Amino acid sequence: MTLMEAFAQVKDHRRGPAVRYDLKEMIVMTICAVLCDCDDWVDVADWCEEEEGWLKTFLVLAKGTPSHDTFGEVFRILDAKVFENCFRQWIASLVGVAKGVVAFDGKTVRGSKDGPNTALHMVSAYATELGVSLGQEGSAGKGNELAAIKALLETLVLKGCIVTLDALGCQTEVAEKIVAQGGDYVLAVKDNQKNLSEAVVEFFATAEAFDFRNIDVQKRVWVDKDHGRLETRRAVWIADVSWMDQPIREAWKKLGAVGMIESEQEIKDKISVERRYFIVSSGVKTVEQFAHAARAHWGVEAMHWVLDVTFREDHCRVRKGHAARNLSAIRKFALSALRNDTLHPERSLRRRRKLADRRPDYRVSLLGLTPRQ
Repeated sequence: MTLMEAFAQVKDHRRGPAVRYDLKEMIVMTICAVLCDCDDWVDVADWCEEEEGWLKTFLVLAKGTPSHDTFGEVFRILDAKVFENCFRQWIASLVGVAKGVVAFDGKTVRGSKDGPNTALHMVSAYATELGVSLGQEGSAGKGNELAAIKALLETLVLKGCIVTLDALGCQTEVAEKIVAQGGDYVLAVKDNQKNLSEAVVEFFATAEAFDFRNIDVQKRVWVDKDHGRLETRRAVWIADVSWMDQPIREAWKKLGAVGMIESEQEIKDKISVERRYFIVSSGVKTVEQFAHAARAHWGVEAMHWVLDVTFREDHCRVRKGHAARNLSAIRKFALSALRNDTLHPERSLRRRRKLADRRPDYRVSLLGLTPRQ
């Protein structure tokens, strides 16, 4: 699927002089510019003006390239849900069917705060093995993240995938939606589910005190040493939840196990220990699967770090209408293209982004652009 094909369903509701520039061409121009180290509408407009000759290899550009005000106005009114659906279709054509661990997490786009209006909060579904975002859903502030998680789940096919969520997403209706979409889950348990949390913590404490006697338990230990830091991770997985009170047990769709991961870090003779508890659906069969899923969840957090550091998302002051949400999707377009680079996988994402700006042939390969006839 080409970029122009990906945006075929986007409707242009502009009328009169506002349609001076083709909407789909503007979207493609913006993706190219963001890929090439541009972070706001002024950057985008300047880059397109300088690269107009190259852009005309693929686009008509009957009226040249738009001003930064025009870019801002168009993306402010562009329907974010339709745009994000195009994003999901393009990603699907790029990477195929999702597999492995799909990690959900939210991130506040801090620069989008507009006076008394709350900053935009985006929930992303990240395919950790593929290294790409499968989709995003926006909400007004972190307090509405749960609704965004549910909405995003309904758009994804998760057959054969393990979905991971932090404690905020540990909700019975979320577990039910994951299962309905064909997936399994590894959900972090904390005090927002008070009865469940107390039951799981007490069970592990008692079982450990008796050295897991008469309990079918699987355990694994991993040790990592890097730059003066020694980390020991201990995973415990128990595929028996019959001890749990029936009302709690039956509230969680397809509940099949509980797990615990203890992380012990030693840095300069200082030792810190953290324990995390999880509920796990029945499709997760081994402690290795469980531990891998819990560990892989950091991938979505790493993506958010990249958006801040490499794409400078939190510094961007785009905030009117749908513009911040649409630009967030475009950053993920660009990041997915960079992640799937096979020409220079040894380079950092920041270096790949700058290389795309310098090398037209490289950006063509990343975006799969084809010259117009």
